[in-house]
Amino acid sequence: MQARPAITAAILAGGAGTRLGGRDKGLEPLAGVPLVAHVVAAVRGVDALLIVANRNHDAYSRYARTIADATVERRGPLAGIAAACAACDTPWLLTLPVDCPDPPADLADRLLHEALTHLAAAVVVHDGASRQPLFALYRRELAASAAAAASAQQGVWAWQDAIGARELDFADRGQQFLNLNTPQDFVDHAARSRRG
Repeated sequence: MQARPAITAAILAGGAGTRLGGRDKGLEPLAGVPLVAHVVAAVRGVDALLIVANRNHDAYSRYARTIADATVERRGPLAGIAAACAACDTPWLLTLPVDCPDPPADLADRLLHEALTHLAAAVVVHDGASRQPLFALYRRELAASAAAAASAQQGVWAWQDAIGARELDFADRGQQFLNLNTPQDFVDHAARSRRG
């Protein structure tokens, strides 16, 4: 039986936090713990972990190896994906955003199974309502393609279409892709967690 190929997970934490007054979303407390800590604890089925962040590297490096986008100016999450692909030491890269504290435990396994079954270089989550472009699995060889698309200011969705990424239905886990953007989102999530 062939060994399962290794996966590196990259948590994308490079956002500007505009709806949080410019504060770094990944370091905002959720139930008394930085949001990034929830994401790190939730990631399963991977062999290595990276965080892509453009500020507060010392704080993030407490949780995992931390890298920055290759570009000085902000070019959005695709620049983070390109940087993570370039830094990836495994055949596959799983990406997920720092603002989603409860990603499915089987996220990596299901995406990898889809990729291997269909010989796909990229697979992206569809939550039953729409594509979730930051939850995706890529072959690391896509680093140059991602970097070129980011330099051209292409969005993640458009780049995924251009490389023929497959969508995988996660409608059974749709609620687990909810992200936290505002202070009220943090309060509401903490309240739901206490009830649940």
